[in-house]
Amino acid sequence: MNSRSSQHPAVAILQQDLLHGKITRREFLRMATLLGTAFPTALALAGCGLTEGTLPTLPTTPPTPEPVTRGGTLTIGSDVLLESSDPAQLSWGHSANQVRQIGEYLTLTDADNITHPWLLESWETSADVKVWTLRLRRGITFNNGDELDADDVIFSLNHWLNPATGSSMRDLLAFLQPHNIERVDNHTIRLYLDTPQIGLPEYLFHYPAVVLHRGFEGDFIGSPVGTGPFMLAEYEPGEHIIFNRRFGYWRIGADGATLPYLDRIVYRNLTPDERVEAMQAGLIDTLYRPRTEDWQKLQTVPGVVVSTVSTAQALVIRMRVDRPPWNDVRVRNAFKFCQDRQRILDVSFYGQGDLAIDAHVAPVHPAYCEKPIPQYDPARSRALLREAGYPEGLNVTLTTKNDYSEPEVANTLRMLAAEGGFIIDVNIVEPARYWEQWREVDLGITAWEHRPLDTMVLALGYVADAQGQPTSWNETHWVDQEFIDLVRQAEGTFDVAQRRALMCRIEDVMQERGPIGISYWRKMWAIANGRFKNLHAHPTTYDLLHEVWKQA
Repeated sequence: MNSRSSQHPAVAILQQDLLHGKITRREFLRMATLLGTAFPTALALAGCGLTEGTLPTLPTTPPTPEPVTRGGTLTIGSDVLLESSDPAQLSWGHSANQVRQIGEYLTLTDADNITHPWLLESWETSADVKVWTLRLRRGITFNNGDELDADDVIFSLNHWLNPATGSSMRDLLAFLQPHNIERVDNHTIRLYLDTPQIGLPEYLFHYPAVVLHRGFEGDFIGSPVGTGPFMLAEYEPGEHIIFNRRFGYWRIGADGATLPYLDRIVYRNLTPDERVEAMQAGLIDTLYRPRTEDWQKLQTVPGVVVSTVSTAQALVIRMRVDRPPWNDVRVRNAFKFCQDRQRILDVSFYGQGDLAIDAHVAPVHPAYCEKPIPQYDPARSRALLREAGYPEGLNVTLTTKNDYSEPEVANTLRMLAAEGGFIIDVNIVEPARYWEQWREVDLGITAWEHRPLDTMVLALGYVADAQGQPTSWNETHWVDQEFIDLVRQAEGTFDVAQRRALMCRIEDVMQERGPIGISYWRKMWAIANGRFKNLHAHPTTYDLLHEVWKQA
């Protein structure tokens, strides 16, 4: 929507809410763009200095303090092992980062948690948020020379929704049936949703949602056809993966020529400790998903620049409510009272995070409802355990993995919980072993990634299917009909104030009888050689490298 006449009617309401101080400028930008308003237009409507007459036909890089320099190689320390040759089956961030250098998405959520059209030129939604019209940009080509059109998008949607594919996109898009996808013309697709869903643009940037060529036959490595800025040059599993600049990419840079700026990207397979050593020695330029100890060690290395972003990433203490003792809400709540959140944050993450309540809604989410941070209360925990029939306390096993501060959280919680009547046996396993059993352990700590919209993770991890059974990502097996009804209502509510009211109750339900504890939301970092510009921290640790350039 690039004109006032075609804007969703709710945009005018949002603008009045902004003018009267009911929502922040970021909330306005987030909701206006969600409803299909082009980002520059949303900036203008928010009074940020642009007018509709200045809209570019393609997104361009904002002016930089110095002229960009083309060329150079960016070397990244990472895992290099694609768990699947089908992008729709990806489940690891490092794999998605590598695939997204070749393939792209219909939308893009930036470092400020605002979602923009990407391969799409725009989207429109009906007043009831059930009918979405997606309009593709014209002139975008795959790296095999074929033009992107509606058939490729429809092929991709059907591939994601096919049960045989085994994609997490199927659960995510449970509100869309294949027969409700309409091809309007070569560059327009219309989706008729079963239920209202404000988060569709965000879902289309979920990491398995790479838009595939209609001729895709299941092997993206053997036939790496995509619309992205780089092309696959070499892949040695467990060693490295190399991408070369693609000439003829559709986006235009600040210097008026096509992106990307870099000639080459190299991902080198290094363990987390090896990545730190390689950064210190200048052998790599940046690293995937820095840990807290990496942040501590590397921020003082000469020439290294660190950028930080708040996120909705969390180490979730999760309890299987279909098994004793966690089927008793008193035991669940007793365990939650054993969190000294600030201490857990300080010990496990050097204080680099935002304290949390025991609901999977974060301050960075648009409709977050601020609540008091629960206090550490071991006496209350003991009282609840006595009430539940455990006057002498309770022995439990806490299972988690050992790659991102989980051991520190687990062991700090073990000491804190002893005062509250819990004797915890901490079981630390390798990441692969944990993910084999993450839905099965009675008590665990699971790392959940950032989702840009408040309803997304709630609908993914805490609901049931049509038969009332926990969905595939519902590791706690918690099914609460009031909660589910509230989430479904929130998914159809684009008014921020109205949705925040729903979120207040959602958060209360999760804290009163829910299956999780969350001590804090993690900050994330980009740690890089300072000669590389436009390399910013992203809340989902996505490598968006099309505009990165190397200072001469």
